[in-house]
Amino acid sequence: MKVDGTAPSDRVEGRLRPGKARSGAGAVGLIALRYGMLWTLIALIIAAWIVYPTFISPTNLRNVVSQNAALGLIAAGMTLVIIGGGFDLSVGSVYGLGSVAFARVSHVAPEPVSILAAIGVGASAGMVNALIITRLKVNPFVATLGTSSVFLGIGYVWSNNYPVLAEPGQDVVGLSRLLGLPISGWLMILAMVAGAILLTRTLLGQGIFAVGGSPEAARLAGIRVDLVRATTYVILGTLTGLAGAIDVSKLGVAQVDQGQNLTLLSITCVILGGTALLGGEGAMWRTVVGLAIIATLTNVLDSLAISTQVQLVVQGTVLVAAVSFDYLVRQVSNRSRRA
Repeated sequence: MKVDGTAPSDRVEGRLRPGKARSGAGAVGLIALRYGMLWTLIALIIAAWIVYPTFISPTNLRNVVSQNAALGLIAAGMTLVIIGGGFDLSVGSVYGLGSVAFARVSHVAPEPVSILAAIGVGASAGMVNALIITRLKVNPFVATLGTSSVFLGIGYVWSNNYPVLAEPGQDVVGLSRLLGLPISGWLMILAMVAGAILLTRTLLGQGIFAVGGSPEAARLAGIRVDLVRATTYVILGTLTGLAGAIDVSKLGVAQVDQGQNLTLLSITCVILGGTALLGGEGAMWRTVVGLAIIATLTNVLDSLAISTQVQLVVQGTVLVAAVSFDYLVRQVSNRSRRA
């Protein structure tokens, strides 16, 4: 028989057993930890509003979306790769290669073709990474560190080591708006939504989680592990190429090395939101939270005229803090399960 929701055996002199009380408190603490970055984002937005009152103005928010659209696209793809147990250090170089492809093709073809060229280059780079990792069995960290140098070198050769100007007028995807929001922002939102649906509603999404959690168990369950991993790298490469096209469409010039910091930032967005660095656990909405934190920090630091060098220090510190926080949450979660 239960009394107000608890069994008699759970009570000692009218009170819950200490173990049960601690269990409930532990559950609340675990929930607070798991959603800690969401509370951090809310607090950061409030602080930004106080320090920089025009932060929440429609104009500034549109600028924030436009400035971070390319990063959001890459972070969406990086989420799939990391949940699948992979890693990619080459996205900065792939972004540069895609931007050069857009600028080069823009002189001989209309903008849609230039965009497709950048996407094709990005997808091809993703396929190269996938083949090296799945067929040659090279560690993803080592493989993408090596291909990063290769792609960067190809970009330098292709651009003759000079900035490449895009054809004037090919700026629709970079500067035009739809319903008040930049088209680039809509593309980022579409990528995030599609990624969330893929992870939660499709067999491929289930396979990504399974492969990231335990490749051997996934293989025994009949999942084609190499195909699943390869797909995540190709998707990431495709979105990275599109990101390069968007920024060149906006800026009008391509530089091979202009996106090198995107590797650090995209990984930071994913880990900061709470996706497990070792794979098998995560969600697209968590990456959105991480992206929002990075975008808010960057916007506020820019508004305060903080130098780029100091911003790099802040970004690196945030990444270390995110990884440490992820480790803390996992330790608390494991202790809670054992209890």
